[in-house]
Amino acid sequence: MNVQPMSDNNDTQLDHPLIPAQRVNGADVFNQAKEKIGRIEDIAVDKRTGKVAYAILSFGGFLGMGGKHQPLPWSVLKYDSEQRGYVVPITEEFLALAPKLDVSELSGWDDTNNREAFYAYYGVYGARPYW
Repeated sequence: MNVQPMSDNNDTQLDHPLIPAQRVNGADVFNQAKEKIGRIEDIAVDKRTGKVAYAILSFGGFLGMGGKHQPLPWSVLKYDSEQRGYVVPITEEFLALAPKLDVSELSGWDDTNNREAFYAYYGVYGARPYW
């Protein structure tokens, strides 16, 4: 079996289907016009199933101040190897109006009504619940 090591400097590895979480954190997020709208601060993983529930996106602000954090369903993120980041079919304005969950505590995630409202909002962009 020929296993090649993963290298941050090797562009041929970008299309590999798996990515370590440490490389997801900090990845840029772009809209479909290829404009950067934020970056992934972290990901939330269901501890029972191991499925990624959502990415915690940081956006807005200026020079690292006044930015917002918003959970974004993992199912709307598509990796683009040319952009070297994730592309989403949504705008920053859409994010600003999205239902909020407390990303620091992940509170509200256990409430079925909050989860369903969250995924219903993003459903127009193909978001699918992870459960």
